[in-house]
Amino acid sequence: MLVIGIRVNDGVILAAQKLLDSKLLVPGTAKRILSADMHASAGLRADGKHLQTRAREECKNYRDNYMSPIPLKQLSDRLGSYLNAYTLYSSVRPFGISTVISSYDKNGPQLYAIEPSGLYWGYQATAVGKGKQLAQTELEKLKLNELSMRQAVFEAARIIHLVHDPTKDKGFELELSWIGKDSQFKHAHVPAQLYQEANEYGKSQAESGRMQE
Repeated sequence: MLVIGIRVNDGVILAAQKLLDSKLLVPGTAKRILSADMHASAGLRADGKHLQTRAREECKNYRDNYMSPIPLKQLSDRLGSYLNAYTLYSSVRPFGISTVISSYDKNGPQLYAIEPSGLYWGYQATAVGKGKQLAQTELEKLKLNELSMRQAVFEAARIIHLVHDPTKDKGFELELSWIGKDSQFKHAHVPAQLYQEANEYGKSQAESGRMQE
């Protein structure tokens, strides 16, 4: 599974490649992009549900104490410390996840990635999971300061489809979410019409790229 995050001037886009373990899986279920708070979102892997619960607790506790959303750097630090604690003792296993989280606060759009070790960094764009090297190469080609949120959605879809190898990998369902100006500064999955357009664009661009190779 691959997750990418793209930060542009007016928001953040998260995209996830949700591998389909069964053809009978209902579309839209078993989501990999989850909301931790009204202003925070996460692209998660195997242990994501547990970390989502922890993130929601951190968001709620901060909001109860300070009457405002938790800054993303502080949330990243708390989640990083939590993950790191599971690497220190033989009685528990480390988490098997890399996490990408985003928010929009008074300082603008924010994007962080947290490793299983608990280390975390802020990014303009990042990728975690299988195929992250190719995805990172594509992200580095983007002129992020010139992209709108809508344009970033299309680029995220293109990169997810480009990295996927249909001859080797399982089928997948694309997930797309955003937070920023176009979403009233709250995390949400992108509108259905935009999702459909971006998904078709991603497929066509990936197929064109493979034919040229």
